[in-house]
Amino acid sequence: MKPMLLLAVVTCLLSGGSRSHAAAPSEDVFRGKVIRIVVGFSAGGGFDTFARTVARYMGKYIPGNPSIVVDNMPGAGSLIAANHIYRVAKPDGLTIGAFNGNQILGQLVGAQGTNFDARRMEWIGAPGYNHDLCVLHQRTGITSAEQWMASKTPLKLAGSAPGSTTDDVAKVLKEAIGLPMRLVTGYKGTADMRVAVESGEMDGLCGFSWVSVKSTWRRAVESGQAIIMLQSAPKAHAELPKVPLTMSYAKTPEARQLLEAGVHQPSAITYGYSLPPNTPKERVQLLRRALSQAVKDPDLLNDANKANLEIAPASGEEIASAIERMFQTPAAVVAKLRETLK
Repeated sequence: MKPMLLLAVVTCLLSGGSRSHAAAPSEDVFRGKVIRIVVGFSAGGGFDTFARTVARYMGKYIPGNPSIVVDNMPGAGSLIAANHIYRVAKPDGLTIGAFNGNQILGQLVGAQGTNFDARRMEWIGAPGYNHDLCVLHQRTGITSAEQWMASKTPLKLAGSAPGSTTDDVAKVLKEAIGLPMRLVTGYKGTADMRVAVESGEMDGLCGFSWVSVKSTWRRAVESGQAIIMLQSAPKAHAELPKVPLTMSYAKTPEARQLLEAGVHQPSAITYGYSLPPNTPKERVQLLRRALSQAVKDPDLLNDANKANLEIAPASGEEIASAIERMFQTPAAVVAKLRETLK
């Protein structure tokens, strides 16, 4: 072989080997590691059920096949978990946040205690979306939305904390459509709220996702103990064709704007999974692909079906875009939301 040709071959082999060696860390960065999904609510609710279902399968789609565990960090409607992901968790791809997307609405209106910026977080996607419902116990004697709207006595609704779906949706509905209710907040999650409703301590709750109802409270609904009164979504869910939309009770343009900005937009990002700011882009992409593949896994879909979880995934890019749109809400609407949610 001629000297110049030999030199070219050797150079090519060395550069190829160098590229292969450089690529190895991105492929093996998670090998032997444990990834934590930090859920901002107590065990047994919809957020927890989603996270544990995803955790069983997502690891096999990550190079290095790391273990994935779920840690519950309840408190302040998942605000503690949101702040933890932003300010405490290392940006190494080993800590994933699963906090309520309504906390991002809290950031928009300047809610107290919000110490994160959702626009700087990295988003890997969501396994589903939130289709908000209002549910009452049969003991109230109220069997329709019209009957509830005409009630002269406010019903006691359970909530978690300012910034949680159960609190914010209830407040927005009271302001936008005059829903007769009195919010009692402080519960750690929907599992605790269900117990409170079943025991007679509370009358019901709003901001309870159809995903959560199906997976954790279906028997009560099927038996008639829990009655779905309203659905706060742009359109009726295919499984709830006869349940009225909250929007149908909004009589003014302002009321409709409040429902859109305060309920519909946050619902699209409720179950979003986040990473701390400055997480290396290659790790973000690896986790995005892994989540996207996991939610198509036949075994995950089978488990989700058994748990009555509705898998309707969104990509990390879609979640990030939805958050940017939320921050383009007109200032007048933001001001009204700030007053409503204070």
